[in-house]
Amino acid sequence: MTDMLPPGATIGILGGGQLGRMLAMAAARLGYRCHIYEPGAAPAADVAHAWTKAPYEDLDALRAFAQTCDLITYEFENIPAPSLDVLAETTPLFPDRRALETSQDRLTEKSFLAGLGLATAPFAPVDTAADLPTALATTCTPAILKTRRFGYDGKGQARVMTPDEAEAALATLQGAPAIAEGFVRFSREISVIAARGRDGTVAAYDPGENVHRDGILATTTVPAPLPLLQRTDAVLIASRILNALDYVGVMGVELFVTPQGLVVNEIAPRVHNSGHWTQAGCAVDQFEQHIRAIAGWPLGNGERHANVVMENLIGDDVTRAPALAAEPGVQVHLYGKAETRPGRKMGHVNRVTGPA
Repeated sequence: MTDMLPPGATIGILGGGQLGRMLAMAAARLGYRCHIYEPGAAPAADVAHAWTKAPYEDLDALRAFAQTCDLITYEFENIPAPSLDVLAETTPLFPDRRALETSQDRLTEKSFLAGLGLATAPFAPVDTAADLPTALATTCTPAILKTRRFGYDGKGQARVMTPDEAEAALATLQGAPAIAEGFVRFSREISVIAARGRDGTVAAYDPGENVHRDGILATTTVPAPLPLLQRTDAVLIASRILNALDYVGVMGVELFVTPQGLVVNEIAPRVHNSGHWTQAGCAVDQFEQHIRAIAGWPLGNGERHANVVMENLIGDDVTRAPALAAEPGVQVHLYGKAETRPGRKMGHVNRVTGPA
């Protein structure tokens, strides 16, 4: 895979949600077909060439899927390791297995980041209640207990405000291997969306400021109110992570801004919710950037031409879409999901607030 993927080739996407949908649309603009692999409902399949509906554990279905693809990527990272091995037997996978394995386990991820000399929250493994006293001695309280795998949008987490709450909090995780993380006192949360090409070229977008509601991202505002030096540091941290993983594709890097400097919260080895603003703020958005990276195209430089506020439409918020569409400078993206549920991301809007 040293040459650019030719137009008309097929890109396989593991996961059929809204990120896969927007990846497929970006791939189509560059002349590619997409084949979605998704065991459940697949909004991405509405805009793709093909859809395989089968479990991630169905190795025969995975082999057949891989044979139809010229390369494979993903919008969903909780894919079993044996499944990745089957896919990689015949078809290039970007980003590769190392990036997935690092991000799938919070303890592995935190250890990797600390090994790069990057600041993180204090952390310690918690496999049983007997580990709690030692873990909380490392993190202090308040702390957060998190499942090491499969948590997202605030799921798989329990707060521990005092040590005597720890056992009850751990019980809510239902026996899953866990990690304790100390609280980080921060003034704001930011994220950097960055890409690395197959030739090692790195391009990053401006950091955005994130605001969460009930554990789910509500808004991302760009530019984040940071001094130039801190913006530069955030981009350099993201670049360091990409290079250390020999990464290919787009990654989201979430950071806390503290008086002592930037603290890495977590990484996501895929296009990221906090990067949706790039659709209205940049000539090359994060979805096209990812396709460019994995397909061997030159990367866009990430330059921003507009200030943007991205707002998620969560649950019944989606009913506001027509009214929002009537506002000047508003770009509406709906995900085509059939059922509206509380806490479910149904779409987002990008509101251009002025020139960069």
